[in-house]
Amino acid sequence: MKLAFNFSIFLLAFFSLCNESFAFSDYQIKRFCKKEKRVSICIKNLNEKRSNLQKGKPIEIPVKPYKK
Repeated sequence: MKLAFNFSIFLLAFFSLCNESFAFSDYQIKRFCKKEKRVSICIKNLNEKRSNLQKGKPIEIPVKPYKK
């Protein structure tokens, strides 16, 4: 009984979290690109990455180091 319960909890968690992706809204993209030198290019690139993410294509996400 305990094995069946654990298995059902595992399946519930697996199927509820597996295919979700969250993309930036337009406001979040503009706020993020405000700090960049070339705002228009940054907005264009992030909009393109958002559309690729929504289509299911893999994207590269650059990691910026934290500055104190």
